[in-house]
Amino acid sequence: MTVFKLPLVLTPQPEGGYTVTCPLLPELVTEGGTVDEAIANVQDAMAAVRELYDDQGKAMLAIEVESRRSPIWFEGLVVQQ
Repeated sequence: MTVFKLPLVLTPQPEGGYTVTCPLLPELVTEGGTVDEAIANVQDAMAAVRELYDDQGKAMLAIEVESRRSPIWFEGLVVQQ
């Protein structure tokens, strides 16, 4: 299993849900009805991008993480009511 570190941008949509894009991989675009669903869909989108890049002989700009035990920095939303 390969683990990549990617910047992801979640954009709320007027009709509801979120679109996810990646500044490093413009071909990576997915969506979901909730933040959790949108993030979960990134794995399928990443698999499609990797296949596309392999077919085109294009280099992947994403950062491959050495180990699943490496620290991962991310920003997240915390909602409190």
